Amino acid sequence: MNPTITELTDFTTRVLTAVGLSDTDASSAAEVLVTSDAMGVFTHGTKSLSGYVKKLQAGGYRADADPVVEREGPAWAVVDGQSALGMIGCQFCIDLAMQKAGEVGVAYVGLRNTGHIGAAGYYTQKAARRGFIAMVTGSDVPTVAAPGSLGAVLGSNPIAYGVPVPGGDPINLDIATAAVAGGKILAAHQRGEPISPEWMVGPDGRPTTDGSLFPHRAALAPMAGHKGYGFGLWCEFLSGILPGGRVTWEIGNWMFGSLDQPTGQNAGFIVLDVGAIADADVYAERIHHLVDEIHNVSTAEGVERVVLPGEFEWARVRAAEVDGIPLPRDVREKLSDVVELAGERPAWLAGV
Repeated sequence: MNPTITELTDFTTRVLTAVGLSDTDASSAAEVLVTSDAMGVFTHGTKSLSGYVKKLQAGGYRADADPVVEREGPAWAVVDGQSALGMIGCQFCIDLAMQKAGEVGVAYVGLRNTGHIGAAGYYTQKAARRGFIAMVTGSDVPTVAAPGSLGAVLGSNPIAYGVPVPGGDPINLDIATAAVAGGKILAAHQRGEPISPEWMVGPDGRPTTDGSLFPHRAALAPMAGHKGYGFGLWCEFLSGILPGGRVTWEIGNWMFGSLDQPTGQNAGFIVLDVGAIADADVYAERIHHLVDEIHNVSTAEGVERVVLPGEFEWARVRAAEVDGIPLPRDVREKLSDVVELAGERPAWLAGV
């Protein structure tokens, strides 16, 4: 039995309010997590809920914290996340960036001292659906090797962008600058699935398929070698350096570090108001021309058509709206850890 989007949102919200979040903050965080699940991004959805709860209960994340604007100008701001859940800080910052971009055309907001931000692509699609082109970056504790290094140098620092498509779903890309997100390694190992040799570098600096080594004795490989390393640094600049946040090993590990300590993670938000910069009719014609051109290219045998970033995710959301969210077993098991906080075991968790 699959939970509906509403059922999973209600469950997540009740768990978060039970550990001290306000109704507004709990609802805001639940929206990010459940939307990620509906998009099929299960590594960054409600699977993380039990880990967040432990940090909140121990005080590493603050349930009562509100992000604070430390410095700002017409087109920029620096925000202290006050060690709230990363979803709370990021929702605040993407809204602030859209507000400022709506006034002056372009805006940057840097967020420091926050928690794990979840799926960066949630925030870019949110902005894109409101008519903004957006880029979101994040920085994290090192888990990714640099070309030639023994061990991790940078976090798996995500980068995401969203582009509005009038009359349709946004083009939306969300990627780790590692060869694969660390959560996918952990999930694959937990499920007994094989690990690609392209995903990890062992303690000798050579590729490894031993998922048990990650994260303490193995590092993720950078996406596309030196190219991923370069983009990982870009995320570090926009997310950590510019707003004055922690960098690399100064950041705490939210999954394996001390539960009572803040993690000091960071994010950067750049937003462009399409309506202020472009002629609306010209923009619509140009973006649809590009979309149609890509959809109509010749394809290899067995491929129906080339898709744009986000199309698979939106198809999963549409299916989830009808059939519920097909949560994998490992996600259901993690949700069972917090079922007492929800007040009752829902039918869709029966037997887990």
